[in-house]
Amino acid sequence: MAPKTMPAQKQDTQPGRERFMAPKPDYEPKYPGVGKLKGKVALITGGDSGIGRAVAVAMAREGARIAIVYLEEHKDANATRDLVAREGSEAIILSGDVGDEDFCEAVVEATVEQFGRLDILVNNAAEQHETDDVRNIDAAQVERTFRTNIFSMFFMVKHALRHMPKGGTIINTTSVTAYQGHKTLIDYSATKGAIVTLTRSLSEALAKDGIRVNAVAPGPIWTPLIPASFEPERVAHHGASVPMQRPGQPNEVAPCYVFLASEEASYISGQVLHPNGGNVVGS
Repeated sequence: MAPKTMPAQKQDTQPGRERFMAPKPDYEPKYPGVGKLKGKVALITGGDSGIGRAVAVAMAREGARIAIVYLEEHKDANATRDLVAREGSEAIILSGDVGDEDFCEAVVEATVEQFGRLDILVNNAAEQHETDDVRNIDAAQVERTFRTNIFSMFFMVKHALRHMPKGGTIINTTSVTAYQGHKTLIDYSATKGAIVTLTRSLSEALAKDGIRVNAVAPGPIWTPLIPASFEPERVAHHGASVPMQRPGQPNEVAPCYVFLASEEASYISGQVLHPNGGNVVGS
């Protein structure tokens, strides 16, 4: 089987715009909804595009109302809100920097004000910067990457817990790089390793409150972050090295989040799911 390649392409700003990708990522759920999340409210950071969009649409199909948190990709965010409405649900969109604790507090409060509750927190927003030489990674880049990828999770959890009831769930997006490393995404990989440990620690700390905490570690997925991070030739071969020899689509990852948020996963906490195209990694 020959590896499946994508058209070479490049975007100049992070976290990237889904509407500019060719081909577009596949966000459409693969199955009909059966009400797994009926009556629930989910807050999804990085929810405008990529994995976040697919999770928003999949959770909406299962009956959840959605708060979509994003940086500044307004057209993508509006499109995702429309997709949620198409599923018969409702979404609000909230724009700002998740590395700012005041913003995180504000979006939690806005979600509760709009929907009256908060049951599911999906910490998904992230940024990454490719660097060929570790000696070129300056303090500003390290701080920025950690602030977006890991500080934001502390902020969101802290404020979400003020409203989250028993039976609530927190789902964090880590990465295969947490287990395999990545020679040109060093600070990004470090944050993803931190997310694994955060997930495990929170799961123990919150068990007494009846709140489950899990994570998803995607492999090479076709999202706007890819053309926004790598050179065109690298983008063209994204995912070719995994056993399935292709990049995954966001709708192949989103079911992990729906499962972990649902009662089907009621005895699962502190765990990581690995939709990564067949790479075998440590759990």
